[in-house]
Amino acid sequence: MPELVHTPLEEIVKLHAELRAGFQSGRLRSIAYRKYQLLKLAYLIKDNSKRFEDALRTDLGRPPLEGHFLEINASIAEVKDAHSNVEKWAKPEKPAFSLNFSAMRPVMYKEAKGVVLVISPFNYPLWLTVGPLAAAIAAGNAIAIKPSESSAVTSALLAELIPKYLDADLVRVVNGSVAESTKLLELQWDHSEPLQPYERPATGGFRVGQIVAAAAVKYLTPCTLELGGKSPVIIDPECDLPTAARRILWGKTVNAGQTCVAPDYVLVPRSFQDKFVAALETAHKSFYPESAQPSSPEAFSRIVTPQAWKRVKGLLDNTKGEIVIGGETDEATKFIAPTVVKNVEPDDSLMSE
Repeated sequence: MPELVHTPLEEIVKLHAELRAGFQSGRLRSIAYRKYQLLKLAYLIKDNSKRFEDALRTDLGRPPLEGHFLEINASIAEVKDAHSNVEKWAKPEKPAFSLNFSAMRPVMYKEAKGVVLVISPFNYPLWLTVGPLAAAIAAGNAIAIKPSESSAVTSALLAELIPKYLDADLVRVVNGSVAESTKLLELQWDHSEPLQPYERPATGGFRVGQIVAAAAVKYLTPCTLELGGKSPVIIDPECDLPTAARRILWGKTVNAGQTCVAPDYVLVPRSFQDKFVAALETAHKSFYPESAQPSSPEAFSRIVTPQAWKRVKGLLDNTKGEIVIGGETDEATKFIAPTVVKNVEPDDSLMSE
């Protein structure tokens, strides 16, 4: 397994200048060259799918099927979509007819922004790196990628492979933690995209979004901020309950719940609560029969870091609700079973983050 090596701080300034020069060379003005880079990106994933599978298992305890379904295959599909559509996306467009401007015959031309920064998260460390990277290449930009230090093996693998497949003047990887991220944010980018999940919601995703936005103000850099939330689900008692239960449970259990928009809590009429819990129990048994319990490494992902595990375990330990499904934990393997708690009040620990 590759080891995460932090990028020296002095190298970050040099790397930024090299990306700027690479963009100004004009190579990515060619649609054919963009497609060539996208094709190389697709082969980067395809050629090394087993290594990515192993890296995702090491970082997140990701079962192979889930790793391919959520990230490896999904990433190739994102790149393929960009490769197939880049010519259409890059074509000039005529705006809708307006009597005020029709005499000017306006046309909208698509121009690259320049050098962009992508700060990708731990929870989908391949897919949420490759998707923005493919989009930025298709748009004709040079890109600096800062993967998450929490998913260290996947980040190290990306740092190893990207220089072997992609033009080093146009795509670079910066690995590290707070110091390296801070150095990156001191520099001028033409767009920044921090994708931050909720590993530490009180001091993580939201705080990082604030820091990135504040740094961008200095240069008026446009930002794309992606933040999760409590993601409530509202159940109508007249719904197709078995289908709703299966969809909600899948959305919460995939990737061990580490998804920014995973269902977090469910609002139901009090008189309907037990019926809904029973439907979740039925769905849970179909998802995890005796032969594939969540505690099996082949059936369920794990929490990304010991610190994240302790945080979630603390929320569960302090709940005043009633655990009706799951609740099992194992610190050694960073395992927390799919868990359903009923009779949760708005001031409960589970509602605090």
